[in-house]
Order: sequence, then structure tokens, then C-alpha cells
Amino acid sequence: MTIALLVLKRLAAGVLLLLVLSLLIFSLLSLSPGSPVQTLLGSRPATPDLVAALNAKYHLDQPFLAQYWHWLSGVVRFDFGRSIAIQTDSPVSGIIVDRMGLSIQLSGYAFVLVLLVGLPLGMAAGIRRGTFLDRVISLFATVGISGPAFVVSIVLLYVFGVALGWFPVFGIGEGFGDRLAHLTLPAIAMAVFLSAIIIRQTRAATLTVMRQDYITFARIRGLSPARVLGRYALRNSALPVVTSAGLLLISALTAAVFVEQVFSLPGIGSLLYTAVLNKDIPLVQGMAMVLGAFVVVVNLIVDLLGLALDPRTRVGVKEGG
Repeated sequence: MTIALLVLKRLAAGVLLLLVLSLLIFSLLSLSPGSPVQTLLGSRPATPDLVAALNAKYHLDQPFLAQYWHWLSGVVRFDFGRSIAIQTDSPVSGIIVDRMGLSIQLSGYAFVLVLLVGLPLGMAAGIRRGTFLDRVISLFATVGISGPAFVVSIVLLYVFGVALGWFPVFGIGEGFGDRLAHLTLPAIAMAVFLSAIIIRQTRAATLTVMRQDYITFARIRGLSPARVLGRYALRNSALPVVTSAGLLLISALTAAVFVEQVFSLPGIGSLLYTAVLNKDIPLVQGMAMVLGAFVVVVNLIVDLLGLALDPRTRVGVKEGG
């Protein structure tokens, strides 16, 4: 099996997964209490003519499978329908695109912090196993994993935003520097949990690598510690770290829902929360598909990076394993 065939198989599996996900989401939203018509009516009187017009406009008077097929045929053309509550009659795709930019900036900022903090601390803990440094780093990782994102967000908001006044407590700012200042506390709140995971994964991978014979042989040859760590330890421990980094990007979606709510950021996480709260069914369906596609793409990238980092996996792919 070639790498191209592997990619095609992964993409086919991803499309099938998104199809099942779309049917599941559509079914659950159809079975949920309440009716979209009630949301569309708002404060207007529920006259028979108005109710009939709304049902016809949004295809609510059709059978379930007909509604699903109409919606799915639009999704294939990247048409996720129109919002019924958040921005009434506005295209769902446009609403998602408008909110996605801020979430990408926030997630990217948090991911950079994770790489700058989590990787060095994880390798240091693995190399200095059993020392005071290892215990301190492991304690930080344990606390970081145990702390929910919304709790960390509230603590950071109060300490560094309200009490000390070092960072803004809400809003997104204007310009690069101002935007960076506004996103710092939310990014740190997301990075605390994510860094804790990458620290533990990196520490475990480093411990395994440092016990290998080729590390001992490299030291006997007189190679410098920096070269041993960079050429042998870091490279051979990269595969599990890359795998966990892919999972971190997916986990960041969950953290973003709480963090963006605490800091009043108009991102994709707060949009999802508001859409569910207001029963904006087309918007929830569209976001579920976009986030599902994101998960599929991230998993595919992780698989390809694994092939690039580990020659053994490439051999297995070519042999059909």
C-alpha cells in the first residue's frame, strides 16, 4: 500500500464518519424538546399563515428524511443553511467564518505556549528523573490536568486582570499588539491544561528513549550532550509527542467553549454555546460538521507526520501493514 492510497483510505473513512455524524446530529436536534418555529416566531403571534410560511421556508413541513436530504445536499455545496436565532436569515457559513478567525488566533497562541513550555519541561523531567526538578514539573502537570479550564480562566482573570491590572479582562483589541495583550490570559488558560498533557507525554517518551542502547553508545563515542539530546533523544521521542499534540488541538475545542465565555471573546466556542442555548439548529448542525471535518484533518496530518518521523511505519505501509 502506497502513502497516497493510505491518504485516500483515511479521507474515505473521514467522509463516512462525517456522514454518520451529520445524521446523528440531525436526528438528535429533531428529537430535542421545542420547535424551531417557536424560535423563529419570537414575540410575533403564532397565526396559522405565519406558521405555515415558516414551515415551508425552512422545510419543516416535510418528513424527516426529506429534511435531512435537503440539508445534506446543501452541505455538499458548502451551504449549511441560514441562521434562525443568532443572526436571523444570515448564511451559517458566513457566521462561522466570521467567528473562526479569532478562535484560530487564540488556539495558535495557546499552542505556541504549549510547545515553548510543555516540550522543554517534559524533556527536562524525563532526563532528570527522580530529582527535585522532576518532582516540581510533575506536580505542575498534575495540577494543570486537574484544573478545569473555566476555573483557571476565572483565577487568571481575577489575579492578573482585576487585582493586578496587567492584562485586559474582556474584548479582542485592535492591532497586533493590542490583540496579543487581550488574548494572553485566555491563551494561558488553555495552555495550562494542554501543557500538562504534553509534559506527561514528553516525559514518558524521554524516559523510554534515554534507556535505549543507542543513547549510551552515543555518549561513549564522546558526542556532546546537546547533540545526543537533539539528534537522538528528541527525534526518537517525537512520535508519541506529535500524536499527543494532534489530540491537544482537538481538546482545545472543548477548552475554547469555556475560555471564550469567561473572557467574552466572540469566537467559535462562544458561538457554539450561544447557538445551543438559543436552539439555532442550522447553526449547530453547520458547526458540528465544520468541527468534525477539523478533527478528521488533524488525525490525517498526525498520521502523515508519524510516517515522516518513524521509518518503521513507512515500511509497514509499503508492505500493506
